[in-house]
Amino acid sequence: MMRQQSDKGIVYFQFESWGRNGRIQHAIFSRQGGVSPAPFHSLNLSVSVKDDPAHVFANRRRAYGLFGRDNDTAVHAHLVHGHTVTRVTTANNGDYTPHSDGLISNEPGCALTMNFADCTPILLYDPVNHAIGLGHAGWKGVVVDLPGAMVRAMQHEFGTNPADVQAGIGPCIGWAQYEVDEPLVGEVKAVFADWEHLLRRPNGKVNGRYHFDLPAANQIRLQAAGVSQIELSGICTAERTDLFFSHRAEKGKTGRFGAIFVLE
Repeated sequence: MMRQQSDKGIVYFQFESWGRNGRIQHAIFSRQGGVSPAPFHSLNLSVSVKDDPAHVFANRRRAYGLFGRDNDTAVHAHLVHGHTVTRVTTANNGDYTPHSDGLISNEPGCALTMNFADCTPILLYDPVNHAIGLGHAGWKGVVVDLPGAMVRAMQHEFGTNPADVQAGIGPCIGWAQYEVDEPLVGEVKAVFADWEHLLRRPNGKVNGRYHFDLPAANQIRLQAAGVSQIELSGICTAERTDLFFSHRAEKGKTGRFGAIFVLE
């Protein structure tokens, strides 16, 4: 479970297992504490929605500023629901890394950022080689195995042993709120041998639509890649629209909450 924190009106969450780790800083920001008006109220951190960019950059100054950063001193990503993972450094600060749903770095001082609204934040830390990864995995990302691709990229680039990796699966839509249909159902069945554990039916109903367990699917992908130290947030974004933006619950008219991951 994650710990809720508050600083200068900004509410954010941290994984319990990293709470006292002085070698990394991380936060998954709530939607609270920003300047954006409805339906992006209030800490919208994305320029991909129809919020005023001036509000977005003001929000980024507030949120990233808690960790000594701003828009131009963090690395961003252009998310496409794929499995491309890109190694970045502080030379990428202020840039939107093209077509990447995973960012990895072993450069001290590098800060990774991404935005979400039901898709899953994936945070990976290799304490042996002192490297981090930040990923974005909705149903399309988990089908094409973005979590596993991140682990393999860290193996290739940094010599990471998956057994050493500490992983956090952040707030995302939970299965109870995530009713699904084709093409998701068919694609999940095609790639997960244990799909019956992921495509669930509420209250044991035999008929009716499936509900997809997105956090569990991400956990399975990480475990298959050799990661065993995994902490789940236990928070459903669609149930907690007081805390997080939810594309599903708010019918697409909403903002994006952000995550930051800093290698000290």
